[in-house]
Amino acid sequence: MATAMRAEASGPALGGETRIRAAGVSWAFYSQFVDGLPERSGVRAAFDGEAMEIMVKGPLHEDFRALLGRFVEEVATEPGVAFLGLGETTWKRGDVERGLESDQCYFFDAEKVATAQAALRRRWNDVAAYPNPDLAIEIDLSPSLIDRPAIYAALGVAEVWRFDGAIVRIERLTEAGGYDPAARSGWLPVAADEILTWITADDAADRGVWVRRLRAWAGDRAE
Repeated sequence: MATAMRAEASGPALGGETRIRAAGVSWAFYSQFVDGLPERSGVRAAFDGEAMEIMVKGPLHEDFRALLGRFVEEVATEPGVAFLGLGETTWKRGDVERGLESDQCYFFDAEKVATAQAALRRRWNDVAAYPNPDLAIEIDLSPSLIDRPAIYAALGVAEVWRFDGAIVRIERLTEAGGYDPAARSGWLPVAADEILTWITADDAADRGVWVRRLRAWAGDRAE
């Protein structure tokens, strides 16, 4: 299946997030707004070409963000998959006048990994020096007020994982420029139901125990 859902949850009814949509905002306004945010601001902003969304995350959002990030890294590391993660980098692209900050983002394409590694070694902090990511993770405990998939499509992000508190979806970019559900990730040997099982496990809050168990599971699959 391309999606996985917890039976006991009816949908994204989790609070703790605030979203505001500002319609009719220009690219220049969005760009200036993002540039004015502190490096570790709790405010996130995205622009889909027609409107800007401002979001403030809650602790549950941040916990799922961390769990999904650790999941990707362990599942990629055990079988020796080359990758590089850049977390919550703001992908602001003037050539397409779109921008957003994903919850996690990764490079898997060998050329992109090498380019990003070279930029990091040079301590370049300008996103223009980096290619667009191959995988982005979106946590939507409240529904977005703008067209975030269209932003990812404009950036050419090949795969997006979405989690709304109940359902994990894996989506792949099509030649038509949209996203279709995928049975499994194109970058890692996992399916949506496996991702959901791990990030909603009873021991997920005990991170040390959870990571050791995840690492063993990923290692067994890699053999």
